[in-house]
Amino acid sequence: MKEELIYSFKGLYRDDFRVKGYEFGSGEKTVCVMGSLRGNEYQQIYACSLLVTELRKLEEKGMITDGHSIMVVPCGNPYSVNIKKRFWSIDNTDINRMFPGYDKGETTQRIAGGIFDRIKDYKYGIQFASFYMPGHFVPQVRMMKTGNENIELAKKFGLPFVVLHKPRPFDTATLNYNWQIWETEAFSIYTSSTEKIDKISARLGVNAVLSFLEKEKIIKYQGFTGYTAKVVESEKFISVRANEAGFLETLARAGDNVIKGQVMARVTDPYTNAELQTITATEDAIVAFEYDSPIAYKNTALFKLIPGRW
Repeated sequence: MKEELIYSFKGLYRDDFRVKGYEFGSGEKTVCVMGSLRGNEYQQIYACSLLVTELRKLEEKGMITDGHSIMVVPCGNPYSVNIKKRFWSIDNTDINRMFPGYDKGETTQRIAGGIFDRIKDYKYGIQFASFYMPGHFVPQVRMMKTGNENIELAKKFGLPFVVLHKPRPFDTATLNYNWQIWETEAFSIYTSSTEKIDKISARLGVNAVLSFLEKEKIIKYQGFTGYTAKVVESEKFISVRANEAGFLETLARAGDNVIKGQVMARVTDPYTNAELQTITATEDAIVAFEYDSPIAYKNTALFKLIPGRW
């Protein structure tokens, strides 16, 4: 294992900003795995730390195929992690909305540009990603529909779902999208949490990456066999929203199968505890996303459902 400095700049009033990477094997730039780009993505950093441990063991045993190098970048935004702030502390901008970056632009544009310059030439790019809302996802691999996506490759991770996402305008500035535009096979791995470490789903995500590397003959590995992935488009997700604001009691969890009419949550008045809304499943489905907050606000998407029986 070799530790590399991916990008850095001098800090005026605190330690220097440093983005570190860990390289395994040698030869062509085969796989880059990116972890946290936001300050609250603790689960994503943790998953990368588990992957670093596994790859180090495999390298020591000579089980990384000759001619292949693997880079793991656990965190691209250590400043924000240190102060527990999701976005950049000065101007609240999002590094994962700044790719491919600009070396003469604002700070987050420069960071994105500096990182992307080092990781854009890998054959495969894998990002441990998070959703913009607090909550839990059913484990999945997600790809942008750029015309360059490869569904059969995505199935090799062995996660329950492969989700195809039609990019919206702001998605064109994400790492996943720009990796694909620069002809990297790009995948986003969603485990079940962001700000809380879920060891079981983190391990599932790491095993999925190792399984993919083995199937692509990049490593020699035996273990996780995975699921037969089901392909679904994100536009077909059904959002179930709160009609009232109040305390939220969640009864259905990410990954649960629900039937039409099943009670999934209740919203109650914060002052009187009177029930304001009973949230039910609109049809038979699997819960792809479950909102995780004690408070529901009006029109908040409390659940995202994948319709059908699974």
